Amino acid sequence: MVSVARPDVGPIRVEPDPTLTINRISKGKEMHGRLGSRLVKGLASGEKGQLTHFNDELLNEVIKECSENFLALQSLIRKMQEEGLDFQTTRNADHYGALINHLSLIRNKRCLMAYVYNRAEMIQNLAWTVGLRLFELPEEIQEKLSHLEKDYFKRHSAALESYMSKVDLNLNVDMVPPKDPYIKVRVLDDLGEGIVVSDKAANFARHSMHFLKRTDAEPYISRGLMEELTG
Repeated sequence: MVSVARPDVGPIRVEPDPTLTINRISKGKEMHGRLGSRLVKGLASGEKGQLTHFNDELLNEVIKECSENFLALQSLIRKMQEEGLDFQTTRNADHYGALINHLSLIRNKRCLMAYVYNRAEMIQNLAWTVGLRLFELPEEIQEKLSHLEKDYFKRHSAALESYMSKVDLNLNVDMVPPKDPYIKVRVLDDLGEGIVVSDKAANFARHSMHFLKRTDAEPYISRGLMEELTG
């Protein structure tokens, strides 16, 4: 059952032709809009704010269904026009078939936009919380990004860096001033020798402890390479 609003008579309810759904299922295809729903549910299945692997296969299936909906919609409208029928007033199987394909097309487009938009927001957040370089992202996060998303991250980070250099402010540091500019940290992974921190070369061997400026340590902490020692 589909509810349709008409300006002249208000909302009306119409019954789609059941053979349209039966024919689609008999051909081994899912119900209209089911693929788009699966795409969005997959996005929401992970922890809040955490990326899941980019589902390229399902995304392409939804795009393909959109194309099928559009072609079917055009075909049904053209058929009614050739038969001399008014699409706005005629209520037959072709009209309801076109209506179902139109609603499916709109729903799938909304699902696609929700999927891409929400992932883009999480990718932008990575630049603020982890780092502005792609190599700074943990490998398990990089594996979840598509090629285009990696390019988007690079371009977004470049725009942030350009803006920060022009205003001469590092916007990636903590907004709340620390009580102590120096913190004690432990190295969680062997970072090697010759790393320059505050104009001095340091040897960050695994499990070694150091007293560093918070601003120098934060990039390594956010990448999971160091941990702050408290107490």
